[in-house]
Amino acid sequence: MTSVGKILTKHRLQGAGLDSALPYLMLAPAVMVVLCVLVYPLWDGLRASTQAYRYGAVSGWIGLDNYIRLWSDPQFLNALWVSVKFVFLAVSIETVLGFALALFCLREFKGIQLLRTVLIIPMVITPVVVAILFRLIYASDAGMVAAISAALGGGNVQILGDPFKAFIGLVVLDVWEWTPLMFLILLAGLQSLPQEPFEAARVDGAGPWRTFADLTLPMMRPVLAIAIVLRTIDAFGTFDQVFVLTRGGPGEATKLVSIYGYDTAFKFQQTGYASAMFVTVGLIILAMTLAAVRLLQTGLEE
Repeated sequence: MTSVGKILTKHRLQGAGLDSALPYLMLAPAVMVVLCVLVYPLWDGLRASTQAYRYGAVSGWIGLDNYIRLWSDPQFLNALWVSVKFVFLAVSIETVLGFALALFCLREFKGIQLLRTVLIIPMVITPVVVAILFRLIYASDAGMVAAISAALGGGNVQILGDPFKAFIGLVVLDVWEWTPLMFLILLAGLQSLPQEPFEAARVDGAGPWRTFADLTLPMMRPVLAIAIVLRTIDAFGTFDQVFVLTRGGPGEATKLVSIYGYDTAFKFQQTGYASAMFVTVGLIILAMTLAAVRLLQTGLEE
């Protein structure tokens, strides 16, 4: 081989090596961002959960003591129970309403595009703005609920001052804001279903309910599972709305784990204990997600 041929061969090999490394070089900035934004805070939170803090400074390593302390803390157990009730009730209602709206908007009629657009408006409003809006609606002196009650001859309505009503009011806020998300996911799932089984069902004379029970619901089970899991994970992290609307009150009626953890970390300066709290809740959510995925896989195999 001549010297010119050797030089060309060398350049081809170098070009092939660069081509194989190019995808990794293109991904490197995104990987660095993920490491900085996601992995490092997670690692720092795990590290902080094994340490004791005094007046905001580390006072020593205590291992798993913070995690053990959690399960004897009545305030944490109450906050966890309130969070579970809130998530279960809100996500259940959002799923049912979102599915019903998706089924209704699946049909084509005049104005359907406008209706679909209007339905997703609550989802795109900033959570803090939504909380302020509902705080004005629930106000006992000049709120919309109080005005409606007065017009109907009712008495003064105390929503944010009553533990049960405040909790229900928080659920109503969450349902109003996040039902559009379930609606969008489920509508996309319904629009992607194959039409041949439904046409065959119509030929066989199956009614709407039979078609829904035997075809739509079973075929939508994977989409439903994904939507519920995503919304459940997000609902456990609800903070903005509660902080603006009730700050966990009255009493501890709406004190979710996010609010209790915030108070623990920033009001009482117990950063390690708060970190252990959030790590524990994260592990609970992870276990629930894995269980849901497992059930989904089992259902698909059947």
